[in-house]
Amino acid sequence: MSTLDPRLTPARPDLAAAHLKGQVEAARFVEPVDRQAIAASVPIRRIPDPQGAVDDQLLAGDVFALLEEKDGWGWGYSRADGFVGWVELIALSEEVEAVDHRVTALRTYAFSAPDLKSEPNLLLSLNCSFRAGRRESRYVEAVGLGWVYTGHCGPLDERASDFVAVAESFLGAPYLWGGKESLGLDCSGLVQMALLASGLAVPRDSDQQEARLGEIWTDVTVRPERRRGDVVFWPGHVGIMTDSEHLLHANGHWMDVTLEPFERAEARIREGHAPVRHIFRPA
Repeated sequence: MSTLDPRLTPARPDLAAAHLKGQVEAARFVEPVDRQAIAASVPIRRIPDPQGAVDDQLLAGDVFALLEEKDGWGWGYSRADGFVGWVELIALSEEVEAVDHRVTALRTYAFSAPDLKSEPNLLLSLNCSFRAGRRESRYVEAVGLGWVYTGHCGPLDERASDFVAVAESFLGAPYLWGGKESLGLDCSGLVQMALLASGLAVPRDSDQQEARLGEIWTDVTVRPERRRGDVVFWPGHVGIMTDSEHLLHANGHWMDVTLEPFERAEARIREGHAPVRHIFRPA
């Protein structure tokens, strides 16, 4: 078990997912039961407590592989990015819909009726997903969630052409550790959501993203010039170049998604963390 990433390994001494049999030691192995997020976002916590630290979020439509239920909480892992933890079961549905659409706007309401004057059910963020049902006027039914304006959603295979522009749309969003929605997100959440909107699924945390992009993108760390779309990694931090001189990143210094001169940001981050570790450019 020491060679497995504990963030992505649904295993404890008393319980583990069945697919890990032979890889880890546990008192029993169980097959997960899938549940689906029906809240706009669902924190994945380290302990079954509303005050527990948050490592990740499920977005509406994401599936959670449930391994254990305890006092209204469920322990398991996200099918979206594999993160393990506890979620409140009230935010999950036992019925899992096969999603075929996703939110393409930064945020949009799921209304209670196909009418802009109707009561909103949820405020959905970019990359929330749903099964499309009936269509009325300018709205599509997001089954189990409400009615979504058609201009703010599209089929799952509809992709943004510029992931940097997607990231820029989050400018000013508040910083939230473990978040990846428009109402609050962290540095790696911003990168993950921007790339996902453009069709590239990457892992949740910055070190995992660094490893993944290092496999598929060009390493330009030692090159003197920077370009729009370069993704910059420090130990524990990541940001996106919007041009040769400016860095966009969700950060705890300004407590929001900020656009600032790269040289200024890099000096401050280097002082608190370490020098830039890698810069990767889309191949």
